[in-house]
Amino acid sequence: MVFYFTSSVVPSAYTIYMGKDKYENEDLIKYGWPEDIWFHVDKLSSAHVYLRLHKGQTMDDIPKEVLIDCAHLVKANSIQGCKMSSVNVVYTPWTNLKKTADMDVGQIGFHRQKDVKMLTVEKKVNEILNRLEKTKTERFPDLAAEQEARDREERNEKKAQIQEMKRKEKEEMKKKKEMEELRNYSSLMKAENMSSNQEGYDSDDFM
Repeated sequence: MVFYFTSSVVPSAYTIYMGKDKYENEDLIKYGWPEDIWFHVDKLSSAHVYLRLHKGQTMDDIPKEVLIDCAHLVKANSIQGCKMSSVNVVYTPWTNLKKTADMDVGQIGFHRQKDVKMLTVEKKVNEILNRLEKTKTERFPDLAAEQEARDREERNEKKAQIQEMKRKEKEEMKKKKEMEELRNYSSLMKAENMSSNQEGYDSDDFM
């Protein structure tokens, strides 16, 4: 089971989701999207929370209010963290998550530590949690199928972009060829005129 939430603190709402337990978290780690940002309480056990970015966005584009929503959700879903006055929350792109065969269920590492950011949640804010809880839905998604559909869509978009680029290149080549032919024609006409004028002068001189 996967829990979904909606963060609507900014005009363009964001989807946040997390697995019910560590086994669902394993699937989320495996079948995430490049648009996903992963959140977790630093050095403590907690839920694995994911924020799905809008297309074209990067981690640096996340609105501060949405970051705070994700951080509070992570803290609230940490057995130890929810009892603490403040915790540090780490977050990084899904593509930076590293999972090896020797890791325990739910355990994760990173490919690049420099791509991991941190923010501090000072205290529990019920207003934030209550707002998110009202949007909560429970689903049993086919994560593998969703990932494949997303990847297929990206492949089709890239294919369309390549085709459009080739079309534009072909158009440019056609225009270039037409301009070249026009220049050659103009040069030819000028040469013919010069030749005709020269012949006229020769005729006058002879006479």
